[in-house]
Amino acid sequence: MSEWTDAIVGERMTVDNQFNERVAASRFSSQEWGLIMTATEFEIENADDPEAARVVANTSSLPAIMPELENLRSQMAGMGGAPGGDAGGSDGGVVDSIKGALGLGGGGSSGPSDEELEAAERLVQEYADELQAHLEEVGKWEQVRVAYQE
Repeated sequence: MSEWTDAIVGERMTVDNQFNERVAASRFSSQEWGLIMTATEFEIENADDPEAARVVANTSSLPAIMPELENLRSQMAGMGGAPGGDAGGSDGGVVDSIKGALGLGGGGSSGPSDEELEAAERLVQEYADELQAHLEEVGKWEQVRVAYQE
């Protein structure tokens, strides 16, 4: 199924550039957005129906990267934080980061909220809508929709 996404790399780059303003206005940094996008797959729902077909974001992998999103945030805060501020928090470093990425970290409920996850899902679906609108605008939507079915 990834052949259809490979075929629209140029369109994705255009939409990425157009969508940068929307990301800047969101609660996510560009680095966080990049992480969110790596955990998102795009699919075409109802691809066999030209009228109902639409690009949708499969965000089922997002919950798995949310702790890493939180790590990214704390690293960024640490870089620009107050002098002498939190010198690492947990004993941490690389091992905690790896454990967190694997979902093995302690901490439990201190991670991102459901609200954060919902905000990421909403923004990714806005991107999917924008991508479909762009594909329609440049006359590639039908070709992409058909390619998705193959």
